[in-house]
This record gives sequence, C-alpha cells and structure tokens, in this order.
Amino acid sequence: MAPSQKVDLVGVGLNATDTVIPLATYPARGSKVEYSTSTVLPGGQVATTVVACQHWGLRTRYIGKLGDDLAATLHREAFSHAGVETHIITVPGGASAQSLILVDAQGERTVFIRRDSDARLVLRPSDLDRDSIINARALHVDGYDTEAAILATTWARAANIPVIADLDELYPNVETLIANVDYLIVSRDFPSRLMAEPDLEQALRKMHRRYNCRLAAATLGQEGVLAFDGKQLLHAPAYCVPVVDTTGAGDIFHAGFIYGLLQDWPLDRQLGFACAAAALNCTAVGARGGIHPLDDIANLIATGSRYRAAQYASTLG
Repeated sequence: MAPSQKVDLVGVGLNATDTVIPLATYPARGSKVEYSTSTVLPGGQVATTVVACQHWGLRTRYIGKLGDDLAATLHREAFSHAGVETHIITVPGGASAQSLILVDAQGERTVFIRRDSDARLVLRPSDLDRDSIINARALHVDGYDTEAAILATTWARAANIPVIADLDELYPNVETLIANVDYLIVSRDFPSRLMAEPDLEQALRKMHRRYNCRLAAATLGQEGVLAFDGKQLLHAPAYCVPVVDTTGAGDIFHAGFIYGLLQDWPLDRQLGFACAAAALNCTAVGARGGIHPLDDIANLIATGSRYRAAQYASTLG
C-alpha cells in the first residue's frame, strides 16, 4: 500500500443516510399525521464534520464502512463531489446505516436510527491503517465503533496529533477512548451521565480533571456551548438565525472548532466560529444543507445577534 498523503484532518466514525421529513405538528401517541415531502440526504457525525472542513479548504480523509446498497452510492458520490479522500471498506450484501429524521415546525429534529445487525459493518481495529491516521494534522472520532476509535486515537497520541471527539453515548469502554482525547466536545447530557454529577458546570470540571483533556465542552443547542479549559469556564452563546432544521448542527460545530484549531486561533474565536457555522447550517434542510462559505460565517459573526443564557456567568462575544 502506498503511503498516505498528508492531510489536515482524518475522521474515523459514523456515516448515515438521512430521510428528513418536515412536519407541521409533532405526532402525538396514537395519532395519524400527514406529511408532504421527504428528502434523502447523506449525514453521519464524523462524515459530516469531514465534509464541512473540506468545503472550507482543509484537506481531509474519511475512514469508515459502508454496505453495497444505494445509500453507499449516495455517500461515495457526496465524498467525491466534496473532494474528500476516502478509505471506505465495502461490505458485500451489507445495509448502510440509515436515519429517519422528523423535523417539527420550529426546526427541532427527532432522530430514529437503524443500523444493520450484520457484525461485518462494525469498523474494527484490524480495518485501520496506521499510516492513514498519523499522516494528518488532527484526528476526529465519534466513538461508535469504540475499539477502532481507541486504536486510532492511540496512534494519533503517540504521533503528537491532536484528537477531537464528538460523543453522545456511553459506549462500552468509552472511558478508555476518552483518556486519549484532547478536545472532548460532547452532547448536553453526556458529562452529567458520565460523571454522575447533575450540575453541568461541575461535571465538565470533573471530566476535565479525571481525563486530563485540554478542553471539556458540551454543546447546548440554542444556548451555544459551555467549555472548561482547566483555568476558566467559558460560555459562547448561539447565533440567532431563522431555523429550518437542526440536523447536523453539532457535527458542523465540531467542524468549525476543528477549522479554528488548525488555524491556531484562540479558544474564544474557535468557539464563536463554531457556533456561527452551526447556526447557519440550521437554516437549510439536512445535516449538510447549510454548510456556508467562510465569508458568510464571518459576516454572521460580525453582524449577527446572539442568544443570552443568564445562568452562565462567563460569556464570550
């Protein structure tokens, strides 16, 4: 195998094909609700983050598994169109991951995930090539295929490559993975579940201390992001935009954070840029529907208004 070319970002983790259904009203139990449209779009946590970074001019690589179905074809075409280098293992007869996403009138999404029970679709440590991991400036993982993510982060750590993680579930052995993560940016309730600490601020501090990461942060939707870097607790408010669909907002936030990290921006600028990028993505349908150019993100930062969350004393922007 030829040595992998150096890229800015390598992503190891989930892809999914999303069927997005907008609804005027969210269905009550036992009800019958009409819908007028549905759209099939590529998504997935790491896959979406990688594609966004590629859109903004970074060189990227995606590593994952797909079946040999129409969903896989959609993903391959999307990666190719974006210019992402891919190391994808195809599983003959396998069904690629799919999500059904209901979007209410306020743009908030509810996700139903279906993954094939075929064990061949699990990305395993033996599927990884060390060269493709260490020839990058940063590694991004989501932890779903936890053992593969652990090996990738171990290689990255040994090569002094920063590791960013997007975690929303307490996967088996996830703490071993977290110990290899530098920038731990997780969903709102993850820190409290992991640390058995109901107060989010305290949970972030404890998470940072236990795992010795550079940053422990939680994305909070309309409330932005709360982050602890070992010295200060920072709150970056979200930007006010007309929300169409919140699908992929967290994935694009991670992309924005990674972009700023690789530009060597200060933390407050990284968080603000990530919030702006995530907000703009919510103005269109799908996980990648609102990936805007860098100039649009800069314009929102310069001219846009932001939500305020009074419970967080330290605010940025």
